[in-house]
Amino acid sequence: MKQIPSINKSGPQPQKLAALRQAHRDWNESPDVLTRLTRRLSTTLSLETQLAILAEEIASVVPYDCLTYRHTIASRDFVYVTGKGGPHSCDYRLNLEGGFYGTLSLSRRQKFTEQELEGIELMLAAAICPIRNACQFFTIEQASLTDCLTGVPNKRAMDEALSRASCLGDRHGEQYSLILCDLDHFKQVNDQHGHVVGDHMLKLAAAELEKAVRNSDSVYRFGGEEFAILLAHTDEANAREVGDRIRDFINTIVVDCGDTDVTVTASCGVAMRLADETADQWLARADEALYQAKAHGRNCTRVFAAISN
Repeated sequence: MKQIPSINKSGPQPQKLAALRQAHRDWNESPDVLTRLTRRLSTTLSLETQLAILAEEIASVVPYDCLTYRHTIASRDFVYVTGKGGPHSCDYRLNLEGGFYGTLSLSRRQKFTEQELEGIELMLAAAICPIRNACQFFTIEQASLTDCLTGVPNKRAMDEALSRASCLGDRHGEQYSLILCDLDHFKQVNDQHGHVVGDHMLKLAAAELEKAVRNSDSVYRFGGEEFAILLAHTDEANAREVGDRIRDFINTIVVDCGDTDVTVTASCGVAMRLADETADQWLARADEALYQAKAHGRNCTRVFAAISN
């Protein structure tokens, strides 16, 4: 039998432990700007929070009027801006080990000196690893909130958005409306033409929905062939118009299957959020409106408030 050598156990090393304690105190209490910057950046994986920390620490060394960061992460544009710009700027591409992690620009009314540019570059060198980690975390986070087939946010993202909208509505009195959109008789598409055609149609539907709404609105794949659209600052009447427009866009979809063209229609249920209403209650009313749209022959829009009339 092979014998595994025992691990040599050394006795207490008070000098090394004392040095470790001193290093810990230095790390936490050092007034050095680079130490403070890296220490603060290590406390979060939020890219927005990291950029706010970086902006604050750079400003403590090099005055500027505006800091702008831009990056495309997980097919989404991420922009962070603080302050207002000036005519003189310095621009940096943030690269590390072959990876690109965005561009950062500083601007102000006076030209930057060589010493200031060197100072900025030293701080960016200290910040690049945490920024890379935050970008990678953002990518993973977005993947967990994105429907892998259509590329639009998924139900988990929708649940978070509805909760956030409910809080904002109660706090500031803002109007939000929700549309649930269901592709009519979609099971027949899958049964008659296969899931490849069905999946292609879902992708096209998601693209048409995003074209039908404003940039401030959000499209989600709620499940199966059902989508949800959250409309900010939108009352019931305008939301119904959006529902009708969505159906018009969906009606333009045509999938060529060789011997036949496959088309689809959609039904929409609309509900404007009521004061003090929970996200679940709001969603249930939109779902009831969608049920009524299907019950009235499909390819139509129904509003919850009109159901009882």
